[in-house]
Amino acid sequence: MGNTLVFIHGLESTSQGNKAQFFRKSFPQMIVEDYTGDFETRMIKLKRILNGKNHLIIVGSSFGGLMAARFALDEEARVKKLILIAPALILEGFEDAASQKLQIPVIIYHGTRDEVVNPYDVKRIAEKTFARLEHHFVDDEHSLNKIFPTLPWAELLEQV
Repeated sequence: MGNTLVFIHGLESTSQGNKAQFFRKSFPQMIVEDYTGDFETRMIKLKRILNGKNHLIIVGSSFGGLMAARFALDEEARVKKLILIAPALILEGFEDAASQKLQIPVIIYHGTRDEVVNPYDVKRIAEKTFARLEHHFVDDEHSLNKIFPTLPWAELLEQV
């Protein structure tokens, strides 16, 4: 059974953003959807889209990283790996939602010059939430536009 690749864009982005276009071109099998509305509305849509799908490898950017992490809290058995780009783990009560550490592999890339989501607060929350965390601070801003295309995506999206 193959993996299901998923990309979740950030709060002010769309499925037409740079990252979404990159994934659509490089990994055409990846699920890339638009999410609008508040957190709860977005999560309802995500759960509907992923209903019945397993072996999920989810890439989430910013608010999409928060959505991916929250989905994994609720559906850990269905998720193989999370790759989070400057995830907004400081929002929507995420820190308090994790009753126990997730055991799935989680890779985070976060820019040290991020002025939207504090990278050091996110690392603290991530260390409390993810048992198998691989965390990378990179020299970039919130969007990671400089670093994002250079990441080893084929390797990152492989099965664990």
